[in-house]
Amino acid sequence: MNTTFVKSVLLASILTASGSLYAADNGLIAIITPSHDNPFFKAEADGAAAKAKELGYTTLVASHDDDVNKQNQLIETAIARKAKAIILDNAGADATVGPLEKAKAAGVPAFLIDREINKTGVAVAQIVSNNYQGAQLGAEKFAKLLGGKGQYVELLGRQSDTNAHVRSQGYHDILDDYPDMKMVAQQTANWSQTEAFTRMEAILQTNPDIVGVISGNDTMALGAEAALKAAGKNNVIVVGFDGSDYTRDSIINKSNIKATVLQPGWQQAQMAVEQADFYLKNGKAQKDEKQLMDCVLIDETNASKLNKFNLSH
Repeated sequence: MNTTFVKSVLLASILTASGSLYAADNGLIAIITPSHDNPFFKAEADGAAAKAKELGYTTLVASHDDDVNKQNQLIETAIARKAKAIILDNAGADATVGPLEKAKAAGVPAFLIDREINKTGVAVAQIVSNNYQGAQLGAEKFAKLLGGKGQYVELLGRQSDTNAHVRSQGYHDILDDYPDMKMVAQQTANWSQTEAFTRMEAILQTNPDIVGVISGNDTMALGAEAALKAAGKNNVIVVGFDGSDYTRDSIINKSNIKATVLQPGWQQAQMAVEQADFYLKNGKAQKDEKQLMDCVLIDETNASKLNKFNLSH
């Protein structure tokens, strides 16, 4: 029995069952992101699917859950289904290169969003947020909220994700210039709200006097906020990164989270589909491969204008 074929058929069934299937004439676009439990990744998938439908494509939407093996199987399925293009928020900067090279060789172009890979010339486009610029915005606000002094904690994202490192570097290139601010704990919570809650609980046992938490994303910020509330630490300031509606509500309701950094996930995903459409119709890339989109600080002055990772003006 051809096990590769069976795997492809099974995975195609999973994709169809879990994704959005639209009748159209322009062919199939596969949209693969991390878990939709994170509203940012859900917004990416929804944005890409909406634009693909508008442009007349059939879409298959799936999540790799930050599992490289699952991602690679989904890419294999896209190839087997003769997808016209793959829109991908990848599961690993190094591990994704090989599978995308295979897709390219099979004539399936890839358009990456949110996370880069460590090789150029494999994907047609890599459309990502300017994470360093955004992190600096968040760090400047964090320092201002803390009055430039006090003990603080940093929660890091998944170590295999380049964004985790870039954001942390952006934070520290600002915060390390404040001699009266001291980082007393720096721990990875893997982008997870549940893990951030557990980490924060433990950190508070040994560092009860912290005045702030700066987080690599909003889901971890929400986990930290929940742990702080459970400990009665309602005055500890939290700053996140992503621009989710949940953190928007915390800001508006004057909870622990005072600011976040909006990265335009919906817009990135729609741009990726538009560029895929251009490439398929013209046989060439519409823009340079590496494309950076600036981030925007969200605080009490503009939080009310934020909705589903879009900021109205």
